[in-house]
Amino acid sequence: MEVLKIATAGSVDDGKSTLIGRLLYDTKSLTDDKVEAIRKSSEQRGYDYLDFSFATDGLVAEREQGITIDVAHIYFSTLNKSYIIADTPGHVEYTRNMVTGASTSQVAIILIDARKGVIEQTYRHFFINNLLRVKDIIVAVNKMDLVEYSEEVFNEIKSDFEALNAVSTYAEQQLTYIPVSALKGDNIVDKTDAMPWYKGDTILGHLEQLEVSDVQDGGQTRFAVQTVIRPKTEEYHDFRGFAGKIKGGKLTVGDKITVLPSLTQSKVKEIYFFDKTYQEAAAGSSVVITLEDEINITRGDMLVKSDELPKIEKQIEATVCWMDNKQLQPGAKYLIQHNTNKVLSKIDGVKHVISTQYGSHQDANNKLALNEIGSVSIKLSKPIFYDSYQDNKANGSFILIDPQTNATAGVGFIH
Repeated sequence: MEVLKIATAGSVDDGKSTLIGRLLYDTKSLTDDKVEAIRKSSEQRGYDYLDFSFATDGLVAEREQGITIDVAHIYFSTLNKSYIIADTPGHVEYTRNMVTGASTSQVAIILIDARKGVIEQTYRHFFINNLLRVKDIIVAVNKMDLVEYSEEVFNEIKSDFEALNAVSTYAEQQLTYIPVSALKGDNIVDKTDAMPWYKGDTILGHLEQLEVSDVQDGGQTRFAVQTVIRPKTEEYHDFRGFAGKIKGGKLTVGDKITVLPSLTQSKVKEIYFFDKTYQEAAAGSSVVITLEDEINITRGDMLVKSDELPKIEKQIEATVCWMDNKQLQPGAKYLIQHNTNKVLSKIDGVKHVISTQYGSHQDANNKLALNEIGSVSIKLSKPIFYDSYQDNKANGSFILIDPQTNATAGVGFIH
C-alpha cells in the first residue's frame, strides 16, 4: 500500500491538532478507549463537545497549554493509502522542530484561522515548505463556522496567500485551498452543506487523489554505500555486494557506474532485494548491488552513473537551520554527516540571516542563533560529492554534528 507523509503547520489556536484528531475520528482510526479518553478530558474541561486535539497533544505541557511543542507522528490508513502525519509546532521558537517534521514529507497542510487571515507566522510556515521543496501544499482555512461560512472571507484569504506565493522561490509548488471547520468536521473527511459555494474536494478526498512520490525521487542517480556484504557461507563464498538506498533516478543492470571518490569505473552486474534479483531499481529502493569488476569500495563511497557525476568540492555554500543553544560562529568545528559520509568541517563564515518574511536578509554579525536560518560557508577536511538541494534533496542536504556532545547542531541545504 502507498504511504503518504504529511506535515502540518499552523499558529497558536489555529486548530491544527483538532483537525488531525477530527481526521482520525471521521476515518474511524481512533480506538474506542481513545475516544472515551477524549470524551472524559473534554468533560473535565467543561466542553460540551469532543476536543479532538487531545488525540494528538501527547505531552502534559501540550495538553495544559493547548499548544503543540514537540513533533508527533500520527499513523492511519484508508482503503487506498497509509498516512503518516507529522504534527509540527508553528511557534518561532520551535522552528527547528518544524524543519525536522517537514523534511521527509511529500505534502504539507498549512492552517489559517479564518478570523485572522494570513499572518506573520503563515509567512514562516510557507517559507520553510519552500526551503524544503515540499511540492503539494493544502491551505486549510479553518474555523469557517466562526465567520458564518463566508465565501468573501475565504476568497480574501486566498488572494492574500496567492500574493505570498507570487514571491515564492519554488515554482513547482502546487497549492490547494480548502475551507474547513475542524471542530464541526466540515470538509475534513465529508463534504459539508454549510458552504454550497465551495465546489472542491475535502482534505481527505484531495489526499486520496495525490500521486505518491518519494521525497528522494527526482534528480540524478545517487547510491551511497552503507555497508559491504560478504557472506561467510560456501554458497556465496565469492559474493561481494554493496548495500544502500537509491536516492534520485534509478539503476539498471548493465549501467556504467563511477565510484566516488576513487573515480574507478565498472558496470552494474546484479541488483538484489533480499533473495530476489531485479533488472531495475527505482529511487527510494534499498537494495544490494554487485559489480562486474573487483573494486575497492567501502562505507561512505558513492556509486553514480558515469555520465551523471556530481560536484566534488572541499568548500560548500549552504542554507543552514541552526538547532543548538550554542551559537554557530566562524572557526567552529563540526562533523558533517552527508549521506553515509562523515567529514570534519570548519565554519568559514556566516554571511547573513535569511528573513522568513521573504525579500530581505538581516546582518548576522557572523553568528547564527537557535532557530535562525542563514547562509553559511563551510570548509571540509576532504571533498564530498554533492548536488544542490534543488537538484537532489538527499544528496544536497546534510546535518552538522557537535563532535563534543554528538548532538545534531544544525541541518543544511547546499546551494
